[in-house]
Amino acid sequence: MKFFVDSADVAEIREVANWGLADGVTTNPSLLARTGRPYADVLREICDLVDGPVSAEVVSTDAPAMLEEGQKLARLSPHVVVKCPVTIEGLKAAKALSARGIKVNVTLVFSPLQGLAAAKCGASYISPFIGRLDDIGQDGVAVVDQLVRILRNYEYPTQVLVASIRSTDHLLRAAEAGAHVATLPFNVMKQIVKHPLTDVGLENFLADWRKTKQTI
Repeated sequence: MKFFVDSADVAEIREVANWGLADGVTTNPSLLARTGRPYADVLREICDLVDGPVSAEVVSTDAPAMLEEGQKLARLSPHVVVKCPVTIEGLKAAKALSARGIKVNVTLVFSPLQGLAAAKCGASYISPFIGRLDDIGQDGVAVVDQLVRILRNYEYPTQVLVASIRSTDHLLRAAEAGAHVATLPFNVMKQIVKHPLTDVGLENFLADWRKTKQTI
């Protein structure tokens, strides 16, 4: 499974990249707006930090404008993957962008059939939002499991990029379901390697080593 950083905070992305866990990045207009910086400047900086896909979202709602915006975003860096919503207009734009050799991440997916439609339109990635499904009483990871099986059934090259991950339990279940990618907020990234027994074990090892009064 690949880990993407779900952030537009350059400092966070740089830190995760230094850990060796950043296979890519996903952004959205909300995350980019919080930076208070020009959209294009932030995206270029992120693309310089990460040797992998960087999802950047269009903000128009009609297909011709999405196509124009997507082409502009793709020109910023070869790492850019254009995010389009899973609407009829978004699928039109996704198909047109894919036909031009531009990778597309179809976002705001909440059902397996939405994901199937996106795959048929040439999406490189589809992003089910599992946390938001959980918020309304549905099982978000069950949708991931269905999407993975559907894509496998018909041999689509589209990858399931799980979004709206709220906890390490979400991540674990998505990995068990066979999702190709998980995009993780910084706070969840930090929790991946944390376990109280690891901390206690390390403390004990170091205490024993100090008793030897040796150096390496």
